[in-house]
Amino acid sequence: MKRYDLIVVGAGPAGLSAAIEAARCGMKVAVFDENAKPGGQLFKQIHKFFGSKEHQAKIRGYKIGETLLAEADESGVEVFLNATVAGIYLDKEVLVQIGEAMTHFKADTIIIATGAAENMVTFDGWTLPGVIGAGAAQTMMNLYGIKPGQRVLMLGSGNVGLVVSFQLMQAGCEVVALVDAAPRIGGYGVHAAKIARCGVPFYLSHTITKADGTDCVTGVTIAEVDEAFTPIPGTEKHFDVDTICLAVGLSPMSQLLKMAGCTMVDDPSRGGQVPLVSENGETSIPGLFAAGDVSGIEEASSAMIGGRMSGLAAAAYLGFLSEQDKDKRLADLEIALDSLHQGMFAPGSKGQTFAKTDEGIAVSQSLLKKGYLDDTDLERFFHRSDQTDKKSGIRPVIECTQNIPCNPCQDACTKGCIKIGKTITALPRIDANSICTGCGLCIASCSGQAIFLVDEDYAPGYASITLPYEFLPLPQKGQLGTALSRSGQPLGTAEIIDVRSAKAFDHTTLVTIKVPVAQAMTARFFKPATHAAGQ
Repeated sequence: MKRYDLIVVGAGPAGLSAAIEAARCGMKVAVFDENAKPGGQLFKQIHKFFGSKEHQAKIRGYKIGETLLAEADESGVEVFLNATVAGIYLDKEVLVQIGEAMTHFKADTIIIATGAAENMVTFDGWTLPGVIGAGAAQTMMNLYGIKPGQRVLMLGSGNVGLVVSFQLMQAGCEVVALVDAAPRIGGYGVHAAKIARCGVPFYLSHTITKADGTDCVTGVTIAEVDEAFTPIPGTEKHFDVDTICLAVGLSPMSQLLKMAGCTMVDDPSRGGQVPLVSENGETSIPGLFAAGDVSGIEEASSAMIGGRMSGLAAAAYLGFLSEQDKDKRLADLEIALDSLHQGMFAPGSKGQTFAKTDEGIAVSQSLLKKGYLDDTDLERFFHRSDQTDKKSGIRPVIECTQNIPCNPCQDACTKGCIKIGKTITALPRIDANSICTGCGLCIASCSGQAIFLVDEDYAPGYASITLPYEFLPLPQKGQLGTALSRSGQPLGTAEIIDVRSAKAFDHTTLVTIKVPVAQAMTARFFKPATHAAGQ
């Protein structure tokens, strides 16, 4: 029987982070993962992360995964792939199936980081080929380069549903609608806004009632629901689609923890059946820890911090790290984790409705119900004293109107135009005394694609708008197309006057369009005349 100081089950963001911290403390660490590739969800995530430098903000998920794998290798962590942990027994012994063999391993500490599984919903036709989970769609697109379908309807408006909807469009799919039984969009408004300006409608307080087709999906029917989430007869709407994508939440994969005899609790706010853990992830069984989504559904940034904390706690448990050093390092991690647990989307705020931002500004109801800001919102958010600098030339317009944990724009601006302050969830402010050079680093750094550079004095009667663009093929200078509003409605002809790509932009291209000056605060997307957006 092979022995280790620490066995980690799961090579996702939490598991790898835990293994790295423990190995750096001198522990002999093995990581087992049932998949053929390590990294868990990270390698599906081509979008940029939120948070701050400490949370690896503005870095795309797959690049974070590459970094973690390199650090694990440098730290001497042994990673076993295609290795399914079939059981966990007394005295921290695990049974692992590797190939055809069942092998026993033993450790002095164990960290369970098995993550979560996608939830499903049932409706007439839900077992037809073409009904898939959002995670499956990401796997097809981002790992194997396969389009899940041509015309897709997304069910679920949380961050997963919003992010995957945008990635479907990037892959060349047409997203015909985004549906949710809830009366409000569940994810970040900036994610919803970049979908809405591509012309995708939101149907809230709606659910799927039927998938059409015999051998595969050929269409879908949705209907409005009442307060009890019961479909209302006569409100049905039909869409011709070949794919129905479901993003209706995750459930912790906590079976191994139950098998080990850990004290479990049923906590809907954490995703369901989860272990009772200390602040460092230790379960009711000494030396057995849980990290990441298996102990409560959160974003990957939180999972990585939680994994690091469990790795350090395991090292201290076996004496590889002094209690003093452990407390010092954990204190820094707790500060980083706490900053992610602030604002409107904090774990403790689930289910709450916020009428105002922390700054006292009324929350946009249009953003919550339609996915975009309306004219009334512009008055409140962009005609404030910190947004009314009327100096001629380029100025940044930041359409980030919710208290979410993110501040890369502040760090990106070398001229100090953008201010957030020490509270990471504060709304970005524009410093009226600074001068924007138009470098565009703030646009490329924004994980929510919510920053635009506007020059209302570009030419007589015309304004220029620089916007983020992450579709292929890229438009070319001089190309004509259509300017779209925040709601995806056509405003008229727009001309590409500049296209900028740079390594520092990390695959976010800056596209500058020329529009009539009256559209300076309404045009927010460019649709090429030669092809549909995203194709």
